[in-house]
Amino acid sequence: MKRFILTLTAILGLAAAVSAQNYAVVNSEKIFKSIAKYNEAIERLDAMANEYQKQVDAKFEEVEKVYNAYMSRRSQLSAASQAANEENILKMEQEATEFQESIFGTEGTLMQKRLELIQPIQKEVFAAIEKYAKQKGYDMIIDISQNATMLYYSERADHTDEIIATLK
Repeated sequence: MKRFILTLTAILGLAAAVSAQNYAVVNSEKIFKSIAKYNEAIERLDAMANEYQKQVDAKFEEVEKVYNAYMSRRSQLSAASQAANEENILKMEQEATEFQESIFGTEGTLMQKRLELIQPIQKEVFAAIEKYAKQKGYDMIIDISQNATMLYYSERADHTDEIIATLK
């Protein structure tokens, strides 16, 4: 019975501590979509991605074309000629893959352009969220657009050190 009472007291204490914190939720996707500059940047990035995708597709179509031509006449070629053709096809495929990565990869052209166009808008939005939170006295702002993501939190809301102290 004592254990039950202690557990109940701990739960109630935790609930009181959590409810004492002031937080708000925002939908960052809705905020971003309300900014014309952001929508223009997204449209521009989409157009670039479509154009780049056409270029990538053309490179892979060329590889497929060469491969199909090779396969249709493979039986007529010598072993040395077959090896040379296969090596050429693999080289073409590698070049196409590298081109694709240079455009769509994490360090690619499209990602660099995305950072150039979107990052300043993100910084502006996040600064506005932080300013709003401070003005209204919110400890936390939680983004509900896709996954709950912490955009800002007050040090008053962080109880990490207290928990660490209880573990020692």
